[in-house]
Amino acid sequence: MPGGNPLETARMVFDEVPDLPFLAELPNRGPGADMVGRAAALLVDIAVEVTPRGWRIADRPGRDMRRARTMLSSDLDAMEEVLDGYQGPLKIQLAGPWTLAATIEQPHSLKVALADPGLVNDIASSLAEGAKAHVAEVAKRVPGATLLVQLDEPSLPAVAHGGIPSPSGLTRVREVDEEVLRAKLREVLDATRAYTIVHCCAPGYPFGIITGAGADAVSFDLSLLGHRDYDTLAETVEGGSGLLIGALSLNGLARDSARPSARGDVGERRPAGQREDDQERTRPTPEGTANAIREVWQRIGLPPASCAEQVVITPACGLAGVSPDQARDALRWCREAARILPELMAELA
Repeated sequence: MPGGNPLETARMVFDEVPDLPFLAELPNRGPGADMVGRAAALLVDIAVEVTPRGWRIADRPGRDMRRARTMLSSDLDAMEEVLDGYQGPLKIQLAGPWTLAATIEQPHSLKVALADPGLVNDIASSLAEGAKAHVAEVAKRVPGATLLVQLDEPSLPAVAHGGIPSPSGLTRVREVDEEVLRAKLREVLDATRAYTIVHCCAPGYPFGIITGAGADAVSFDLSLLGHRDYDTLAETVEGGSGLLIGALSLNGLARDSARPSARGDVGERRPAGQREDDQERTRPTPEGTANAIREVWQRIGLPPASCAEQVVITPACGLAGVSPDQARDALRWCREAARILPELMAELA
């Protein structure tokens, strides 16, 4: 989410999505509040530090790690205050083991941890232990919540296909065997003892790896699905997995956005020379977002009832790059699209 005030953000989240609030990340506060820094701060017996290139494993914990942990603590304090007495699902998220290994550098080296299989094992085990403790802390602060734990793995497709560059950029880190990918991902997922989700907003979403690792749900950017992805998506749905579908592109949010409605009060800026009535016809709407999911369901040929049971509509990716008003609009937009979706699916029954 954008901004830097945990309490204001927690209130906004609970106001706009009271049925599925989440512990927001506020990366605009700087290193340690970012996705990688927050997860790295949870590592047990592995210290990290900030370098001009990003995060690196350190010899001992220092101020960078203390700062990251302090910011996470303030986020938890805000969440606890806003959700006092809350009962229901609550989503928390952190970077997964493969994205950490592909991002954090080895100690005293420019090479990423991914290039050292032994270090990858250490990171996965350390993250599993840290994630377990994090889940327990959240459960203690919001005892009425049913926790959903999301691992963010934007680097997973590149790791699987040997697409992570070396420090020089001239070579790539060797691809990792799928069995190893599943095993390390499963290690962290199992440690949470919660309902688990794996999010990836990169092309080539690895449905098979993620479901094979035991994730309860998948989370992906709808616009990035390729022709070949629909068969594996259908298999994932038939297997009973939950789907958090990123059906709202951030390109659909104007800088001067107003509040969304079925008519589409949140849309793209009018191109030069385009008349306002033309813009009204091309502007995206919550109904259009819901209809995009209906079209996917028609394409994969599965019963409409399963859509209502398994789908949550989300923005395509994180909202840190938009304004607070736009972020609020995006949450409202998704909630409105979710309200419309059952009506559209009923037409297919």
